[in-house]
Amino acid sequence: MHEFLITALSIHLPSVMRWAGGMARELRRHNIGLSGKNSGSATTDALTLADLTIQDLLVSALRDCDPIFRYCRIDAEESTGDLTRFPDKADFTLGIDPIDGTKKYRDHIGNGYAVMLHLRSQTTVLYSLVYIPEQGAHGWWVEASGAQIVSGPDDLSRPAGDVLRSLPPIDLTAGITPDSVYVVGFLHRNEEAARRVTAAGLKGISQDELSGCVYEMISRNELGGCLIHSPNVYDFPVTLHLCRILGGDAVWVRNSESINFHETWLDDKAGVLRLPGVVACSSNRETLQKLIDLAKEWHPLRYHEGQCLWCR
Repeated sequence: MHEFLITALSIHLPSVMRWAGGMARELRRHNIGLSGKNSGSATTDALTLADLTIQDLLVSALRDCDPIFRYCRIDAEESTGDLTRFPDKADFTLGIDPIDGTKKYRDHIGNGYAVMLHLRSQTTVLYSLVYIPEQGAHGWWVEASGAQIVSGPDDLSRPAGDVLRSLPPIDLTAGITPDSVYVVGFLHRNEEAARRVTAAGLKGISQDELSGCVYEMISRNELGGCLIHSPNVYDFPVTLHLCRILGGDAVWVRNSESINFHETWLDDKAGVLRLPGVVACSSNRETLQKLIDLAKEWHPLRYHEGQCLWCR
């Protein structure tokens, strides 16, 4: 069934994602910040009218464009949209992040925010579509399906699906994987975690230092991987998907096992669904092993007391 889902997504969603990107660009010109999240993380708690409005659009499109989508459950970062039309349990899940990078989007820091959707099973990610509204002259695409990744500029003079189909696949064998690793999710310990990644012979990059969109940077081999505490199930699966297609993996550092989606927990403070513990991902197996060796004794709980990264 997943082949039919992927086909339907690739037909219907590019136009919708482009519309969503246009809404995001326009709404960003206005004062659209909202309150309502109180996890203690400024990044997690950032919320705007764009998040709510764009999610409503994406959910409505999935409801109306093709009845096959109603056989999937939806993991959506916000609560807006006709989510009750979709089952609570299903073999396949559609994950939505209406604005990935909300804090920088709201605060007008850079243009790396993105509209995201992916399809996954319990074991892996099957399709990913990312639209970066303010990269390039008219937006930028990243799409991953099967063993192929495409990435390139949008062209508003042509239908969105035609643009995506015309983009050349990325050469999966080109270049040496960089040693830069994006470090996020460690709350007030994030800078310390990035410093320790650097001390381990890689280059730890904190959220404030990240200059672009993670998914586009990974797809063109500009970012070597990520080290994340308790990643959410809305945007992280796309990182996993790209790394696996590029020859790497995403694993739990505690046991080096490949990530699956059987193990999740509800973060009541942030109102989001997460994977447990510290997760490493990279397109390069050597980088992945360095991250495992570094962080395998770090504390598995996101909200543990104290300043230390590791367990005592």
